[in-house]
Amino acid sequence: MTEFPTIWFLRHGQTTWNAVRRVQGQLESDLTELGRAQAGQQADLIAPILKAHKPHCLVSPLRRAQQTAAIALGGHPMVRDARLAEAQAGVFQGMTMDEIDARYPDIYGANPKALDLFCAAPEGEGYAAFEARVRAVLAGLDGPTVMVGHGLWGQVLRGLICGLSHAETAALPNLQGCVYELKGGRERVLQVE
Repeated sequence: MTEFPTIWFLRHGQTTWNAVRRVQGQLESDLTELGRAQAGQQADLIAPILKAHKPHCLVSPLRRAQQTAAIALGGHPMVRDARLAEAQAGVFQGMTMDEIDARYPDIYGANPKALDLFCAAPEGEGYAAFEARVRAVLAGLDGPTVMVGHGLWGQVLRGLICGLSHAETAALPNLQGCVYELKGGRERVLQVE
């Protein structure tokens, strides 16, 4: 298994669309009050790491990740990287999960995990291209790195680093308000007590 530098991954906080189960993909919605509080929890967790390790910080260009990073990273220098954007979910973007079920019952029924559903979307990015984007980011790392991004992006990242199968990757949780520490092929979830 390939060795990677230590990565601390932060999923953005809850958004208005997360709260109503609406697919965002690469569309925009803002953090809720809870989402801002979750980013504040991440700030408490990541502050000592930023001080001790002075890692590079890469952030998705999508607004919800930028809003999270502004709170969580407390002014630490960061670089926007378009490759950290969430999976492009084609025609599913902007639809609620119930609407997808009603309009595309075969696709919805065959893909019970969000990662598989989003990547099966008509006119979407698809899994191979999505995973290639994540791999490209990993290949360019040259030291400890903080990444602020999205749930499915983080699942693929964590699956690649931990050597998981596709099914295991698709089953990973997408917690908000925590920090995923990825080191030595293992994942540790840092949470506020």
